Amino acid sequence: MSSANEQAPFEDRAGLPAWAYTNPELLEAEKDLLFRAHWQVVCHVSDIPEPGDFVTLDCVGERALVIRGHDGVVRGFHNLCRHRGSRVVAEERGNCPKAIICPFHGWVYDLDGKLRGAAQPDSLPEMDPVEHGLKPVETEMWQGFIFVRFQPGPQPSIADIMKRFDDEVTQYGLDKLMPDGAGFWSNEAAVNWKCIRDVDNEGYHVPMAHPGLDDLFGRNYYDEPFQNGAARSYSTFRKGPGRLWSVRAYKSVLTPPETLDEEHGQAWLYLGVFPNLVFGIYPDSVIFYQEFPVEIGQSIQRGACYRRSDEDRRMRLARYLSGRIDRLTTEEDEELVRWAWEATFSSGYDGVILSDLEEGVRSYHDQLRHHFPVLHEASPPPDGKLAERNGQLLSQAEQGE
Repeated sequence: MSSANEQAPFEDRAGLPAWAYTNPELLEAEKDLLFRAHWQVVCHVSDIPEPGDFVTLDCVGERALVIRGHDGVVRGFHNLCRHRGSRVVAEERGNCPKAIICPFHGWVYDLDGKLRGAAQPDSLPEMDPVEHGLKPVETEMWQGFIFVRFQPGPQPSIADIMKRFDDEVTQYGLDKLMPDGAGFWSNEAAVNWKCIRDVDNEGYHVPMAHPGLDDLFGRNYYDEPFQNGAARSYSTFRKGPGRLWSVRAYKSVLTPPETLDEEHGQAWLYLGVFPNLVFGIYPDSVIFYQEFPVEIGQSIQRGACYRRSDEDRRMRLARYLSGRIDRLTTEEDEELVRWAWEATFSSGYDGVILSDLEEGVRSYHDQLRHHFPVLHEASPPPDGKLAERNGQLLSQAEQGE
């Protein structure tokens, strides 16, 4: 296992140009490639334990529905009636006891997506149950978490992306997690979505900006670069009881599960999945959070927390305390994200100078520039020409120019 002190300095310290955060053509291209054609987590299998249980996800104009069938199989569909495009389920989560019934005109679908019947069928042509059933979305699972992809994309299987972490995370029993009871949370942020990722992708700012995390981690925290679409950050706990009451209480009450090795029983692990997902894997709980762009200055954050299936009162208190540390960290980051967003409009802003400790940001920007080499350029292409210019640069890269 590497450490922060073993990370080599890197040469390219320049981040993305300011226009990368404010250009509407780029944002629309990002929605298509990075969000419609990349894996997005929806929920955990424990969120839909019974036949008919479902969870929905809205993302850059797409609507996904994952539902457990009568046969126990979890399937993903576009939340889109084949009749007039209505949502076939309106809620974020719920249960369809026997069938999925569109609330607009009452078309009925089986839980496996087949069309069972349309209202007043004599007024319609004959329809094939499969051909006119709900449109499926590509669905995969990793360690109990359910992912969908709306369109074919450049990523391999989510299991392949995360394979290098499997040995480490198996001891946590992620597939056996249970919802914490609070459900999914979401909020709006008046920033470009990449500003959130830029702040979250490095721990260099922890000692200055996050008293709670710094008290918990000390200088043990480090980030590893994005490789093949995923990244890892890790920290063992600082020795001693802690200065802040929440940290002292957390350390005193936490009794790590017996399945964890000694080091991971006193550590927090983060796994990032390009372009917008982070898992926080703790001895007491597991969280995920993700960001979706809406428009240039508007993004949505969504997340959830899961508990251990064998949680006792002591572990429940530890989960509360780790959640409190997380909430305070999020509030502290919100101001940093706003400042990062505001900076892109300043006449004095001419990019960034990355520290060796900001390897997460550098490698993340490299992932973005791999898909959008136009981001190497200091100025945006003329209006209406971004796709053309980016295509030229991609072709040159493929030809080794």
